[in-house]
Amino acid sequence: MLRPTLPSLRLSLLSVTLALSATLLPAADNPSPPMDNPLLAESTLPFNYPRFDLVKDEHYAPAFAAGMAEQRREIDSIASNTAAPTFENTIVALERSGQLLGRVSRVFFNLSGTNTNPAMQKVEKEMAPKLAAHGDAIRLNSQLFARLQALYDQRESLGLDAESGRLLERYYKDFVRAGAKLSESDKTVLRALNSELATLHTNYAQNVLKETNASGVLVAMREELAGLSDNAIAAAASAAKAAGHEGKYLIRLLNTTGQPPLDALTNRALRQRIYEASINRNSKGGEFDNRELIAKIVKTRAERAALLGYKHHADLQIEEQTAGSVANVNKLMAQLAPPAVANARKEAADLQAVIDAEGGGFQLAPWDWSFYSEKVRKARYAFDAQEVRPYFEMNRVLKDGVFYAATRLYGITFHERTDLPKYHEDTQIFEVRNEDGSPLSLFIVDWYARPSKRGGAWANAYVSQSHLLGMKPVIANHLNVPKPPAGEPTLLTADEVRTAFHEFGHALHGMFSDVKFPRFAGTSVPRDFVEFPSQVNEMWANWPEMLERFAKHYQTGAPLPREMLEKIKAAEQFNEGFRTTEYLAATLLDLAWHQLTSDQVPSPDQVLAFEADALRRAGVDFGPVPPRYRSPYFSHIFASNGYAAGYYSYIWAEVLDADGSAWFAEKGGLNREAGEHLRKTVLSRGGSLDAMQMFQNFAERTPDVKHLLKRRGLEAPEKKSE
Repeated sequence: MLRPTLPSLRLSLLSVTLALSATLLPAADNPSPPMDNPLLAESTLPFNYPRFDLVKDEHYAPAFAAGMAEQRREIDSIASNTAAPTFENTIVALERSGQLLGRVSRVFFNLSGTNTNPAMQKVEKEMAPKLAAHGDAIRLNSQLFARLQALYDQRESLGLDAESGRLLERYYKDFVRAGAKLSESDKTVLRALNSELATLHTNYAQNVLKETNASGVLVAMREELAGLSDNAIAAAASAAKAAGHEGKYLIRLLNTTGQPPLDALTNRALRQRIYEASINRNSKGGEFDNRELIAKIVKTRAERAALLGYKHHADLQIEEQTAGSVANVNKLMAQLAPPAVANARKEAADLQAVIDAEGGGFQLAPWDWSFYSEKVRKARYAFDAQEVRPYFEMNRVLKDGVFYAATRLYGITFHERTDLPKYHEDTQIFEVRNEDGSPLSLFIVDWYARPSKRGGAWANAYVSQSHLLGMKPVIANHLNVPKPPAGEPTLLTADEVRTAFHEFGHALHGMFSDVKFPRFAGTSVPRDFVEFPSQVNEMWANWPEMLERFAKHYQTGAPLPREMLEKIKAAEQFNEGFRTTEYLAATLLDLAWHQLTSDQVPSPDQVLAFEADALRRAGVDFGPVPPRYRSPYFSHIFASNGYAAGYYSYIWAEVLDADGSAWFAEKGGLNREAGEHLRKTVLSRGGSLDAMQMFQNFAERTPDVKHLLKRRGLEAPEKKSE
């Protein structure tokens, strides 16, 4: 089954790593903000929950200016302190700084991802270079870094506890990696590069959203939609009406290359239209074409990496990850790609045999794969993926599935709050309580797709936990489930169910955070470790005991038939060659782009040619299986630095997850003792401990890739005899 190759484009719960790169300085010419701006004061609602009911678009720019000015004063005070540097007057003071700016940034950037509008997009473009400059003004402050250096040099004699000692080391490394040791002339160059990247990232992201919304496929006749469910057809009619095309049908696109309707549509010409509309996004000319932006982003990142003393951007990014080096990542990819493609070719042969048997008279194309793989699945396992959807009603999946599993594992309970303001009517808000009834967190559920929301699925924090600041977390989960017409049930696919459990794993990581310092809160861990807790949480989506609880027919309440469950389990590794190959193709594109030096970056008109050549050189250029994301709409790696040279982290974390899931099975599965062990050793620790040490504390062993290969049904290629 599809493992977490439904990656989530997320803000990563805004650790201070982000707070020091996306919430950081500015302008001395800030106007006095209006006193009625709700962003300027800490919310008095429970858990410091944001005042979504009071915040207006015009509040953001002055609040950003005020926040940057305030943190600038705080930083100047720390840097110019005449007293000798101490952990309290320097490191703790840094941790306390920027609270206003952090609050404004979290509300704005989280909402710009989930419910944006033209006014917010304008603010985002204006603020991106200013925030980049703000961050540089802190991290490149020589006076401030001198204090950090002095503390770092005497760190062994300061008598710090483990978390405090790690915080000092992290601050020092963060500043060094950000350029604190560069000459003043090089710092000037770095500031320009960072400012340019901030603008490029923002333009790329906005182009992807606009082009995706503009690329929906309009269908004139209902007959062309044969194969889709009545609900899906009604949703397409509703979308067309909303877009001003009443009487027609609009197939909206998701951000991935593959599109859900390709599973069921019998009309091959329409499948091709949808596929081509998807794969050609942001690369066919016009105002949303991203090829020039890609070339500029890659070149600028390469120049920045070289300035900081690294061979290329991948070298800079992966140094601090659990993988340790680019060579280690490349080695894992080389292990996985050959068996994945070999399996995909076997699967393609099976699909072609069905096409030929039906007298199709054509060769398998990418827009045929999903449709014919469903036919093979039905023939081989007597299982139709659409059969299970009536058993996955959305609210039942949430409450009797996602929430119930968490209660069984951790003792926490969920209580809906209808008294708190919403940023969108489709959201739900829950107060999460510990087993003893004490408050733990607020949790926002935002599962429906809409044009104002970016693609994918992700988690983020509006408030991050910190004992230093006395904060409890406010966490949100986002999916992109098509909303049915009014009065119709929301029935999820098996992949959407799995994604819901996956994203809630990130939410648990944020909710259970139990650290002193904001720098270590929640998911402030290496990028290639952050997916480990979420992928472990996926296992409960298919756990028999859980399915018996939440997989019930939305009309009759009848449980998922045991024979259907057996079919699901039997088909678990079906199509895994395709799924692994499409993910690896995207991963290898990411790595290819970010192992370039600045003089190797192709021109904009050669971007797609570079992409094709990179896939060929990596051995994953198999026509019927395109990359999960092509470069022009690969937001994970080009809309921010977040997953750049880091998209491999999903498969890297799955190596850990395969062991982690086996550990849970050994301990009896869904039980409090096992859940508490994971909470104690990993979920509560945030970034306060080395990531691999946390894994070993949890699993009591080192990970082995063979567990991943077994799970995905991928046999390692045989060694050639000498």
